Amino acid sequence: MAISVVMPALELTQETGKLVAWRKKEGERVTKGEPLLEVETDKAVVEIEAPGEGILVGIRALEGAVIPVGQIIAWIVMPGEEAPADGPALRAEGLGAPTARRAEGVETRTSNEARGREAKLSPKARRLAREQGIDIDRLHGSGPSGEILASDVLAAAESKGTAGSGVPASAGGMEPLSSIARLMAERTTQSWTSVPHFFVLREVDAAALVEARKRLDAKVERAKGVRLTHTDLLIALVARTLARHPRMNASWNGDGIRNNRDVNIGVAMAVEGGVVAPAIQNADTADLGEIAVQRRDLAERAKANKLRPTDISGATFTLSNLGMYGVDAFTAIINRPQAGILAVGRIADRIVPVDGQPGIRPMMTLTLSCDHRVVDGVRAAEFLNDLAKSIGDAGNLL
Repeated sequence: MAISVVMPALELTQETGKLVAWRKKEGERVTKGEPLLEVETDKAVVEIEAPGEGILVGIRALEGAVIPVGQIIAWIVMPGEEAPADGPALRAEGLGAPTARRAEGVETRTSNEARGREAKLSPKARRLAREQGIDIDRLHGSGPSGEILASDVLAAAESKGTAGSGVPASAGGMEPLSSIARLMAERTTQSWTSVPHFFVLREVDAAALVEARKRLDAKVERAKGVRLTHTDLLIALVARTLARHPRMNASWNGDGIRNNRDVNIGVAMAVEGGVVAPAIQNADTADLGEIAVQRRDLAERAKANKLRPTDISGATFTLSNLGMYGVDAFTAIINRPQAGILAVGRIADRIVPVDGQPGIRPMMTLTLSCDHRVVDGVRAAEFLNDLAKSIGDAGNLL
């Protein structure tokens, strides 16, 4: 029996999704659970797994198409079985539409695919070509059997003045944006222009945090096989503080305030072309080892562009730490519909009053961005004061 492949709903308010890439071609065999396609939401590009086993047929949407949630975009069938006839194909502007095909060994291609049917294309090269605006049909592959490699795409991009990090080689050129960079631009603009931000800043003595990491690192590594970071400690401390300040963990839903039952911390992570913020689930009750493992796994999948739908959903508050880049302090833009985001600067020795006398302490600056529709200044200050006390008592986490 044919299994439908539909555009999934990755978020509660999602109405459409953009098909970024097919990981399988028409007529190829797929197994349940393996990567089938990549979908772009307003938060990230997410890898979608195959819902069943069989042969992929009847692809009705090409890369670049924006598709309503629940719309059938392909079928997975048994050999010899036909894809059901279910209407016209969905396509991006300017692209032709594929037709339904039998699940035989012969693969029918669109005109764009036919022109490049002799060239093999690595997944990274395909992504780079899409981001840099390179026509793969004009490239000559330097890989085995003529495979087009990422280096081939970058070389072509350099000749256009758009290679490397995306900075044009000649002055005045347009810098092409990756999907993640464009999403980040759209998301931050919407948040900054629609959310009434206000900011609360606090300098915190981080001596206990530094000592806790030194003391607990070996224990966590032995138990979980992962090194403990200051970010892991801050995730745990922020989550436990949010549990005591539920309004700071709430969300604005358009009509009022939504109180979130769980405490899930989104962690801002740098990836190629932008920033994503996958969530550490139930961070208020998870132990340090569990948090460290989650954070490492999310970072690895984010860099490999293999985040799952569950990775980017459900965050109730975000932590952004730029201390490792030598930043003293900064303000961050809220990830809607969350009520706040905490920006963390570096830990640096500073001269501060200690028992009435000048002393040198490892200090850290915290900047809390808040949605004034959800929390007021007093609630924000109470949360930040409580968090500062928790950081000063970080040694009691385990």
